[in-house]
Amino acid sequence: MTRSQLIQRLAQQYPYLVHDEVERIVKTIFENISAALARGERVELRGFGIFTVKEYPPRVGRNPRTGETVHVAAKRRPHFKSGIELRRRLNAT
Repeated sequence: MTRSQLIQRLAQQYPYLVHDEVERIVKTIFENISAALARGERVELRGFGIFTVKEYPPRVGRNPRTGETVHVAAKRRPHFKSGIELRRRLNAT
């Protein structure tokens, strides 16, 4: 599901909200999650999952085309761990 599909589905599900309002709400939620992760904070959505930031140290890599060693800088990446309720819903038969 894309962001626009999510907005469209929410607008259909809640007809008393104007499409622009739904779009602004979704945008605000994603911006706040992104901002919290950029600050290094953990975002927990009960029943859905937890977003955290994982830190990866610098390392020495290899260019697959030339074989020469390359220095790879330290990185921070988002990490998602699904919640128990989400896993139950996915595995329900």
